[in-house]
Amino acid sequence: MTLGRNTLLRASLGIAISVLAGWILLRSVDIGAAIEILSTANPAFVALMVVTMIIDVGARAARWRWLLRPIQVVPYRRMLGYTYLGYLANNVLPARLGELFRSHAAGEGEGVSRTTVLGTVVVERVVDTVIVVALGALAVVVLSVRGIMSSAVLLGAAFVALLIVGLALGMALHRLPGADRVTAFVERWPKVIELARRLREGLAVAAKPATLIGALAWSAVAWSASIVSFLAAGQALDIELTVAQAALVTSGVALAMIVPSGPGNLGTFELTAVAIMASFGVDRDSAFAVALLVHAIQLLVTSVGGVIAAWRLRVGLGIGSLDTRDAPDDATEPATAPEGEPSAPATR
Repeated sequence: MTLGRNTLLRASLGIAISVLAGWILLRSVDIGAAIEILSTANPAFVALMVVTMIIDVGARAARWRWLLRPIQVVPYRRMLGYTYLGYLANNVLPARLGELFRSHAAGEGEGVSRTTVLGTVVVERVVDTVIVVALGALAVVVLSVRGIMSSAVLLGAAFVALLIVGLALGMALHRLPGADRVTAFVERWPKVIELARRLREGLAVAAKPATLIGALAWSAVAWSASIVSFLAAGQALDIELTVAQAALVTSGVALAMIVPSGPGNLGTFELTAVAIMASFGVDRDSAFAVALLVHAIQLLVTSVGGVIAAWRLRVGLGIGSLDTRDAPDDATEPATAPEGEPSAPATR
């Protein structure tokens, strides 16, 4: 996968943000005290966290498969593999480049336009953000939280509105007034036109009510598992968290992940979790221990799963790019669509 200048700049910014977050965090916690707290972790609850993390990733794979279903039916085991590959790439690459990586891997592996697959990933991100902001808003109301957390939720809601407007524009751009003139101007670059068309095909799955409802349902399963992971981490370290508190931490960490950060979201994950837990009275060292435990289990499960998926799917880092390999004349056999839906061409 080739990286352009903008991607490298985004990656550099992400690493810088993680370093800054880590520096701020380490000035406010006692690492030795946090490690001592971690040493008391209850193995039964740690095992429960592994299970909930596996359920979390499994639900996200099912959601992505559901979003891709109108375009091409992909076996669940393979979709799970591509999802783990994306997590593995996020663990070793900055700025969430794993989203691009899994789009490339799934497109190449299943004979679907990688640009179209990327469109479904964009829809997935919008669905995720909607769920996260809703969770955060509900938790803020239940806990009567004021100050920076309520402001963050309001900003998140504004961001969701922008995402939805952007998604709608992306799907309907070719129908807007003046689109013909823009198309006529861009026609001198036919590959750009074709890439835009394929991206729109991926975004268009958001216009299918059954597809969107299924994606929201799988999202609810995934985020419920994430909340239980934080609850189990608290129990493992003898720290009582309510469901609303765990939901607020989960949604807050997820919203912080929108900002580019270093590999594995190191630093930003812990700093956000500590700040939120400290806001409702959890000792900062204890909060740091909880954040470390959740993050460590997440990195362990997704890294092991990613390595297994890479071996089973025979996927490496050199998987092409969204450029000439997505040329319009590079077609393969028609895709198999679900019963009752028209088949879509499977192109690379």
